[in-house]
Amino acid sequence: MFRFVIGFPLLMHGLAHMGGFLAAWVENLAGFDDQPWLYSKTVTLQSTVGRALSTMWLLSFLVFMGAGLGAVLRQEWWPLAAIIGAVISLDTIVMWWRAVPLGAKLGAAFDVLLLIALLPPWGKAVVSLFGQ
Repeated sequence: MFRFVIGFPLLMHGLAHMGGFLAAWVENLAGFDDQPWLYSKTVTLQSTVGRALSTMWLLSFLVFMGAGLGAVLRQEWWPLAAIIGAVISLDTIVMWWRAVPLGAKLGAAFDVLLLIALLPPWGKAVVSLFGQ
């Protein structure tokens, strides 16, 4: 049962990253703003560079989907995948802080909580709660 408690939020968080990827490619930004990213005023989400960087949203999606499925299926590697996904996600959200909707900013808080829970000193204790 506990594996679903962590697996489901990881899957949902992964799905949310598709919004960032799609916002770079479609006309309807779905809550995103075509604002410049953190490092330059000329690079926006729908610019050529922004579209290239949208692969980070896609990568976050893939890694979190893997982590969620790994947690549900009780795979030993799911915590590492979740940590990697959280780092990529947090980096991507911070880069596009001016452009992301409130939900993505709340997603950054989820990433931080995930890192706190899975990294030392609590990581092993948290993972053991989920049947590993």
